Amino acid sequence: MFDVDRFVEDCRAAIAAEPSHKAAREVVARAVCNPAAVLAALGEPHLAGVEPLYRSPSLTILNVVWGPGMTVMPHDHRMWAVIGVYTGREDNIFWRRVASDASGLIEAAGAKSLGVGCAEPLGRDVIHSVTNPLGRLTAALHVYGGDFYGVARSEWDPETLTERPYDFELHRRIFEQANRKPAS
Repeated sequence: MFDVDRFVEDCRAAIAAEPSHKAAREVVARAVCNPAAVLAALGEPHLAGVEPLYRSPSLTILNVVWGPGMTVMPHDHRMWAVIGVYTGREDNIFWRRVASDASGLIEAAGAKSLGVGCAEPLGRDVIHSVTNPLGRLTAALHVYGGDFYGVARSEWDPETLTERPYDFELHRRIFEQANRKPAS
């Protein structure tokens, strides 16, 4: 059985023992290997959104629900993360800064599709965009090695790929817009 309080405590213990993503990844992997238990504890997702489950200076745990067909522009976290999908699928494009350019431009560097049961670590310097390719909601536990909301971060314009400060209000509106689209 998945228990949110136990999951939080296990994540806290993991980063106390090993401050990198390695031990936290194991905690997330254990949780999402039984997606039905996570769904039973958190409830079947009905709307796109981000629900904070825990927040401290050294750890943030979010329940992220992506709307059908939803895409979030390239962004960074400036801390390690572990993404554990428990329903649906998310497709990630990984980006890298254009080395010879000081303007903050990025270029695609790879991609990975995460399905139910995946627990994927992302390094502190990773830049990625996320798409839910499905016509239904996708949900994942996101564990961050720091205060997700307290760090200045960047996002990249999806058309020009130029860097700008991360805009939490814009991302909130993206989730709201996803909730207004009918499922396909």
